[in-house]
Amino acid sequence: MNELGLSVPFWITALLWMAKTIWLTVICIFLAWLGIRALDAMTPHIPHRQRIGESPIATGLFIAGFYILAGLVIHGASTAPTVIGGPVLGYFFDFRRLGLLALSFLVSLLIGIALFYLVDKLTPKIPFAGIKNDPVAAGIHVFGYLVFFGLILNAALTTPL
Repeated sequence: MNELGLSVPFWITALLWMAKTIWLTVICIFLAWLGIRALDAMTPHIPHRQRIGESPIATGLFIAGFYILAGLVIHGASTAPTVIGGPVLGYFFDFRRLGLLALSFLVSLLIGIALFYLVDKLTPKIPFAGIKNDPVAAGIHVFGYLVFFGLILNAALTTPL
C-alpha cells in the first residue's frame, strides 16, 4: 500500500485520516507548550500558575480556555487540507505543509506579542501588570491567551497551500 486513492478501501482512508488528525494534534500540543512558555517570558512578573491556583473561578476560566484551545486545534487538525492519492508517508510528513504551519504559527504569535506591547504602551493609565494582584484577573488573562492561541493554531492548520 504505497499510495492512497480509489483502489484503497474506505476504512483504510478513514484510519489514515484519524492518524493524521492525531499527528497534527500532537504537533499543536508542542506548539501550545511553546506558546505558554512565550506567555511566561512575556510576563515574568506575573505568577500565572500560582495566582490561578488560588481561585476556583480562575481555575475554571483556565480549564474553559484549555477546552476552547483543544477544540480549535482538533477542528483545525481534522479539517486541514490533505492530498489523497499520493504516497502514504507524504500524507503524514508533508514538510511543505508542516513548514507553513510553523511559519504561520510563529508570525501570528509575534504579531500577537507586538500588539500586546503596543496596546500596553498606548494605554498607560491601564496597568497591565495589575492582574498579578487578583487570581481571577490572571485566570481571565490566561483564558484569553489560550483562545487567541487556539485561533492562530486553527488558522495555521486550515491555511490552504
